[in-house]
Formats: sequence, C-alpha cells, structure tokens
Amino acid sequence: MGWKPVVFSAVLAGVGLLSSNHALAQQRNWDRPMHLDFRGTRGAVAGGTEFATDAGMRMYYAGGNAVDAGVAAMLAASVCEFSHFGLGGEAPILVRTREGKVFAIAGVGTMPKLATAEFFRNHKLGADEVIDPPEPNGLKDWVPVAGILPALVPGMVEAGLVALREFGTRSFADAVGPAIELADGFPIDEQRASSIQHSLKFINKWPASRKVFLANGRPPFVGEIFRQPELAHTLRSMVEAEKKAAAAGANREKAIDAVRDYFYRGEIAHKIDEFSKQNGGFLRYEDMAAFRLSPEAPVSTTFQGYTVYKPGFWSQGPTMIEALNILSGFDLPSMHLNSAEYIHTLVESLKLAYADRDTYYGDPKFVHIPEETLLSKEYGGERRKLITAQASLDFRPGQIGPHPPQHPSHLEIAHRKIDDALAAKDTTCIDAVDKNGVAFSATPSGAWMPSYIAGDTGIPLTQRAQSFLLVPGHPNELAGGKRPRVTLSPTLVTRPDGTVITLSTPGGDNQEQALIQVLFNAILFGYNAEYSVELPRFQTRHLVASFDNHAMSPGDLLLDERTPAAVVADLQKRNHKVDMRPPYDSGAAPALIRLNPTGMIEAGSDPFYYRAARAW
Repeated sequence: MGWKPVVFSAVLAGVGLLSSNHALAQQRNWDRPMHLDFRGTRGAVAGGTEFATDAGMRMYYAGGNAVDAGVAAMLAASVCEFSHFGLGGEAPILVRTREGKVFAIAGVGTMPKLATAEFFRNHKLGADEVIDPPEPNGLKDWVPVAGILPALVPGMVEAGLVALREFGTRSFADAVGPAIELADGFPIDEQRASSIQHSLKFINKWPASRKVFLANGRPPFVGEIFRQPELAHTLRSMVEAEKKAAAAGANREKAIDAVRDYFYRGEIAHKIDEFSKQNGGFLRYEDMAAFRLSPEAPVSTTFQGYTVYKPGFWSQGPTMIEALNILSGFDLPSMHLNSAEYIHTLVESLKLAYADRDTYYGDPKFVHIPEETLLSKEYGGERRKLITAQASLDFRPGQIGPHPPQHPSHLEIAHRKIDDALAAKDTTCIDAVDKNGVAFSATPSGAWMPSYIAGDTGIPLTQRAQSFLLVPGHPNELAGGKRPRVTLSPTLVTRPDGTVITLSTPGGDNQEQALIQVLFNAILFGYNAEYSVELPRFQTRHLVASFDNHAMSPGDLLLDERTPAAVVADLQKRNHKVDMRPPYDSGAAPALIRLNPTGMIEAGSDPFYYRAARAW
C-alpha cells in the first residue's frame, strides 16, 4: 500500500521525532498516519472541527495568545458542534502561563438548589427523558439523561470568561466574533445533520428546539446553511454588555466581568429562570446568580521527568495521577508498545485507579475526599502490589480510613454489561499552545443533542446531572448546589527543558485511558503528535459508567483490530474478556500539541473522528 511503516519510522528518526532505537523496535502492522503533523513556531490549535480550530488561529493572527485562541475555539465549538456540546454546557480548563504557573478552572455547573436526590429516586422516567434503553440489570434509580430535569447551571461560559479575563489578552468581542459568524450561518456537516435526524422524537416535543433544528419544517440537508438567529442575538447582546462597560471607563478585565454579570445575573439568567419555571425544571435565577469561578490549583504528579497536571476530584482527572503513580514502578519501554504485557499492565493499573474514582470522588465542597492519600506515590506503590500476571475481575478500591464509602458495585452491579457507554458520542476537545509556552487545554461538553433549548435565548441546557448517583451517602450523590463528578478531564504536561504538552479527548469514562496511552506514545516511545494520536488504542470497561444507569462490565477489554493476533491471544490467556473493534474505533478522539525545546510546535488530531489541528 505504498509508504511502509518501516520507511515512515526511518523518516521520523531522521528528523529527530522518533529516536533511532524505537524506530526499529516499533516496526509493527500499523499504517502510516492519515496525515502529517501540523508544525509551526508561533502557535497551534486543535479541536473538534475546522471551524473551531480556525477560530482559534484567528486569535494568533490578531496578536493573541494561546488562551485567547482556546477560548475563541471553544466558543465557536459551542455553535458549530451542537451534536456534542453547546453554550449551556461544561468546560473544565487547564491553563499554563508564560511564567510557568498552571491553573485549573472548574467549568462545571451546580445542581439547582431546589433539586433533591429523593425527588429523583421517586421520579418515574418519561419516554422523552431516556435516549438509549437502560440495561436490564442496571441501577433502579438514576437521573434522566434528556429533558430539563438534568439541567445544571451553565458552566462553560463562566469558565471561558474567567480564563480570558485572567490569562488572555483580547476582548470578549474578539474571542466570540467567529462564533457569532457561525451562528449567523455555516454549512452543516454530516455529523450535525445526522444528530438532528436521530433526535427528531425529542426535538418535535420541545418547541424551542424545533424552531432551531427544524427551521424549515424538516431536518437540514448536509451542506445546507444552518442558522441559529436566537443564539447569535444572545452572543451579540453579551458583546454589547462588554462594550457598554468599556464605554463607561471599564478596563478589559472589568468589561469581561460585565459580560459575566449580564449572563449570570442579568437578562439571560432571568430568561433561563422563566423558561425553567414554565417547563417544570429546577433551574432558577438564584442558582445562576450564585455561580462564580476562580482559578484553582490542579492536581499533579511527576513521571519520567515530566510533571503531569489534571483537574481536581470534581472530575475524573486524578484517576490518571493515580494510574501514573502505579505505573511508575514498571519499566514500560522495555515491554514494547502495545505488547500483551504492556496492555495488561496499563489496564490493571487503570482498573485500580477507576475503582478509587468510583468509590471516593465527588464535589470537594460537599464531601471529604482522602486526596493526599489518593495522590501519593506511596499509595500508588501499595496499589501496584495488587497487579499480577492475570486480569482481575474484581472491583477493588483501596481501603482508606476505617469506614470507606460503599459503592453499589460492591453489592449490586458486579456483572452488568455496558454497550458502548464509553464511546466518543457527546463531548469535544480544545487545545492551544503558543511560542511563549502559554497553554490551554479544555474538554467542553454537555448541552449536546438532543438539546433542550432555553426559549428565545438559543442556549441549549446541559444534561450533566445524569452523572450524579442516587445512592444514599455516596460522595457523588445528587444534592442541590453540588457539582456532579464529571468525566471531563483535560491534561497539561511540562518538563524543565521547556517542553509543554496539552492533550484532551472526548470519550466519557474512556478519556483517562486514551490520554495516558497517547501521552506514553509521545513521551516514552518518541512518536510525534500525529502518530501519537493515531496509533492503536485499547480500553477497559471494568469500571462504573458515569452515564445512563451506571453499568459495569468486569474484565471487558476492547482492542483495535490492528492489534496483532498473537497479542490478542496472549491477553485472552491472561483472563481478559477481549472484544475486537474496527481499526481506529477506540471510543475516543484525542488531540495533542507539543512545544519542543527547539521552539517547534507540533499538533496532531484524531482524523477518524474528524478532529482538526492547525499550526502557524
């Protein structure tokens, strides 16, 4: 088929992007990348569509930094990637400043204060509140996955504005400009057109959604200009709030604060309140007005000379930190990439980390989490001792403290089956890095199709409350004013030599698994950005799903069909329940950007799920 992997490896080694020892060691049955790295020296952006990526690049061309680019790309994505993410959704963010400081922004909204777990335990799910049929042996009580009841306070808008205010250089008007252009109309692609077609039963029941998605009385055709006039008006009204403040003498930061106030304590908040009341929702003006974010410290660990940063325990981010601490005791490069021993070692480490996630994580403002223990290398070493040559089929959280919380997995769901619950259906990713080492990594999500549009605002409300549990006493039990423990988890990595890496992906519970593999491809095996995101990946389903009725499938291991038959057979002998998937169909769609010590910036994006990257 033309260009052979060995030739491509030799080229990579020749230009210093794949070390020569690995160029020979990694000659396997993998094709060349679908396209080459995007490389530049000024800045790079990667995202879910070319529209979003181009929006970010426009900030560089105008003199902005990576945070300006990331926020612009994220706002554009909220308009043109409505199948996976909307303006009313969430966006956990990591930022690195020019001075080398790293911050997290917890862009996840809170549950309305009127909501209670008891209400949902007694609530009978309606046909328009369920998308996929529940697992027959799933949890009896779970939160609706569609409609207005699972709506949280929109988190992405506040997170993006805080990032722009604290770490960007441009105005909100600059950053949102491309998004407004897209809301005025863009040629709809196959993914978005298909998402509307598949959501018709919901859209037809929700008048505001029907007005947006069926504007001509039918679903739009691929390539048709798709317009969102109400959303465009909302975005323009936010710009006007900024301009009014600036005209009154406000500086850039205070003018951005005026946008925050307009959205969360002004006209938009009142409109969302009115819509929610009229349609039986819990979300109120008071919930919107009380929502404020500020930058916070991320969690981190060191691994092979790198420092890896993740968001806190309100996300699943610390899962990767624990997994890295477990894996630090293994000589992974000597196992060879994607050998049976390598896959087995990563999978068993991830199982242990996910068990702790499913047992201990929740909103730190509401529950005590043994953070110091879970993040420590000593604890990782203790967990490492549990890994043997055979796959474990048990749910094995660490026993921290005299009375650790009991997840229902201990009692009820040891043998539930997940069917594609980890697929990259509903989320996107945004990454940006510039020549000064300023970096932005985000995992925007929520308010996806089928979207419940909040009246004439054009804003789709999120369905993220489905990630809560209704198990009494669990750290992630639903409560008013509380954030659900989300899967959304961007990643930022640095090294003292000036290397800066950002990576993120959609994929739900699969995010940490995909990202740790992509990261290792880049830092342990020497692959460039594009090859790192395209190499075969695997995923375990030995965890409690964060969506629908929270199923689990002990021992299940999904493998890419590019995996050699001998490796598959070896894993089966080790007691893994192997399920083969088509090439590249890993249930994640990562992007990676790396600033090298030489000043070269490289960007890669998973083309199978239509990711897009650019560099300048």
